[in-house]
Amino acid sequence: MIEYFIRRLFGAIPTIFIIIFISFFLIRLAPGGPFDFDKTLAPEIQANLNAKYHLDEPIYVQFGFYLKDLLQGDFGPSFQYKNYTVTELIAQGFPISLQLGLAAMVLALLIGCSAGIFAAYRQNSKFDYGVMAISMLGISIPNFVMAPLLILLFAIVLSILPAGGWNDGAMQNQILPVITLALPQIAYIARISRGSMIEVLR
Repeated sequence: MIEYFIRRLFGAIPTIFIIIFISFFLIRLAPGGPFDFDKTLAPEIQANLNAKYHLDEPIYVQFGFYLKDLLQGDFGPSFQYKNYTVTELIAQGFPISLQLGLAAMVLALLIGCSAGIFAAYRQNSKFDYGVMAISMLGISIPNFVMAPLLILLFAIVLSILPAGGWNDGAMQNQILPVITLALPQIAYIARISRGSMIEVLR
């Protein structure tokens, strides 16, 4: 098992490198730059910024510095949030994302496995058709569509859950994000559990 994991991990390295390579050069091909503001900078300031971030170097040298920084865990400064680095922003948001992701995984496993098993036991019944129909709906509707619909229903129409915010991890603030993340996975797991259970029963 460990050998398989190591092989898969090393097999993913070329793919990650290709993605980094393509992303880097696509951004460089886009018009404009990170320091193109409404107010034109003085030539001296522009030159200092270009030198600091190696923008005055050849493109292959820039890519080398970029790879070096990535390997050191340095993703550079944030141009959206001043006085923050991208690494700091990721570190701030990662615990919350991890908590929501784990909660969504647990919810998806509990509901998806249960629904799939019961649907297999009652194959070709109304319950089975209902589970499969809801599963197809959950797979078809992406998260960025489902999230506003849930906010509209539970936060605006029914006014029983907050529309946003974290509130130090309060339960009512986690319900909508967790459900939004879990719904597609519930659909996938239910379909897989149903198919596997039917095969075992036969």
